[in-house]
This record gives sequence, structure tokens and C-alpha cells, in this order.
Amino acid sequence: MTDIYYTKDHEWIKVDGGEGLVGITSYASEQLGDIVFVELPQKGISFDQGKDVAVIESVKAASEIYSPASGEIIETNSSLEENPEIINDDPLVAGWLYKIKIINKEELKNLMNEEEYNKLIGV
Repeated sequence: MTDIYYTKDHEWIKVDGGEGLVGITSYASEQLGDIVFVELPQKGISFDQGKDVAVIESVKAASEIYSPASGEIIETNSSLEENPEIINDDPLVAGWLYKIKIINKEELKNLMNEEEYNKLIGV
């Protein structure tokens, strides 16, 4: 079963077992505008929940991406290196940033479900 959680900084994590797929929300993509560059984390590096792990640059601004959960990077979306605009086109599927091996699933309680996130962004 896949569960999706959201951060107040507009990241999402789709949890499947002990792994999570991480990206930014449609709202964040729209706010950033045209994305022109993505700096992804290195495979094998570990991060704590809430720490910055990646950078997305758009024509408007550069934005740090914070890890929704503590864990180790096990895969990155290498297609974004050549085509960062994929995030604008499909932020919730093809535009994922990285996959993480989650260290502590209890941390997911610190995140929002879809209903709570929609309230945050006023939907």
C-alpha cells in the first residue's frame, strides 16, 4: 500500500514499505514557474528529516528541497538533469526527485495528509 504525505515546504513523499519517493507538489511547481535546473542529492548519502537535500532553480528563484523523512538516498531521477522542466509538466509522477530508504517511519506522523495539505494551500 502506498501512502502520500506532504510537508509545509511543499514536498511530497509516496511511501511504499520502507522506501519513499520524493518530489515537490503541483502548487510548488506553479509557484516556482519555469524550472531550469535541478541539483539532486548523491546516491548513498543520508539525511535527517527537514534537512536540505536538493535545489531547484527556476526563472524566478532557487529553492531548497527539504527531506520529508530521515533516510539514505537510494536513487535519483537522472532524467531531470537534462530535462528539469519535467517537474513543471508532471510534478507528481515523472517529476519525482529521489527515492529514499526511510530510517524512521514514526517521523511520517510529523507530515500532513492530502486534506491537511490542501487546507494549507487554500484549496
